[in-house]
Amino acid sequence: MASEQYHEPAEELSAETRTLVRMMTSLKEEVEAINWYEQRISLEPDPEARAIMQNAQQEEFKHFGMDLEFLLRKKDKWRTTLKEILFKSGDIVELGEKGEEKAE
Repeated sequence: MASEQYHEPAEELSAETRTLVRMMTSLKEEVEAINWYEQRISLEPDPEARAIMQNAQQEEFKHFGMDLEFLLRKKDKWRTTLKEILFKSGDIVELGEKGEEKAE
């Protein structure tokens, strides 16, 4: 499974790139777990079980946020772009275009 992370020979990638790949893989895994919990929560009839699942999902969401923040601290262009999109009102596509322009 570890080799599925890489599209290029891992031994040829820098240590920094390998770390970024691990963090991006972690980010994807957190999103997958959040998705699984969302589906389970939507169908779970037992309130106590649902509350436990919601708590677990929130932990995954926290991990997602930490992974994302790590990546944004390492990738200035990504951070610049997302600063123009996240937590702002307005047309999301337009905000994305503005962010992309600022990152260039």
